[in-house]
Amino acid sequence: MNSPSTISPPLRLNWTNVAFFSVFHVAALLAPVYFSWQGVALAVFLHWLLGSIGICLGYHRLLSHRSLQVPKPLERVITTVGALAMQGGPIFWVGGHRQHHAFTEDNEKDPYSANRGFWWSHILWILCSRSEHFDYDQYRRFAPDLDADPYYRFLDRSFLLLQLPLAGLLYWIGSLQGQGLSFLLWGVAVRAVVLWHSTWLINSACHVWGYRNFPDSKDRSTNLWWAALLTYGEGWHNNHHAYPKSARAGLHWWEIDLTWGAISVLRALGLVQKLYLPEPWQPKPKPQAL
Repeated sequence: MNSPSTISPPLRLNWTNVAFFSVFHVAALLAPVYFSWQGVALAVFLHWLLGSIGICLGYHRLLSHRSLQVPKPLERVITTVGALAMQGGPIFWVGGHRQHHAFTEDNEKDPYSANRGFWWSHILWILCSRSEHFDYDQYRRFAPDLDADPYYRFLDRSFLLLQLPLAGLLYWIGSLQGQGLSFLLWGVAVRAVVLWHSTWLINSACHVWGYRNFPDSKDRSTNLWWAALLTYGEGWHNNHHAYPKSARAGLHWWEIDLTWGAISVLRALGLVQKLYLPEPWQPKPKPQAL
């Protein structure tokens, strides 16, 4: 039996979060009424740009794990792209993710512990937000490197406001073709909802289904191919938990990691200053004839 000091406080819905996410889900359901192929293409493009470049490369591999280094101006541009994804500011996202790795599947300390069930780790951890994971003074302790940067503190406070100029720009571009509402709904609502659930699948599905290249890892993380496709490589989650600092998530040739492809392009352009690849990902030396 748990002692009183270890009993969790009762869960309560955060009605602000419930209302916020409900509005976007309803707006996404209205998008087919304003269907256009240009709107769909816009949603797909922004899902990749904000998801792969902003979240997977920026928030995750660049900031959370420092798997690579790029020039500071480029780091700030990529981080701003991540903030446009509406998954929280960089200090919040990185602080929470570092807690996830430090206390994986701990019901109290892991913000989205898979031990609390699929729906908790997928979305209920947000709808029943706990102060120890959502209060700035709490989560910034896990991201002091970002908290020391005034620009990242600005993004952490203002990431939602960035949606206003983005939405205005998309509506204006769409209006030039008579498709303002189509661009707005598909480029903002559909993109946000699909990207949210794509990212959340790593917390939920990738601790339930799939296979494990590293069965000795001390958690239930798995590799799940369809989650990897939706998240540009993040679904190779067992690989990631075994080597969290690796800049590459896919290990075998069939483990497609499109975010690693983007990193490789930056590397070819001379924009990657440091890159971490542990031994399993290192190219093996070719045999040489005597």
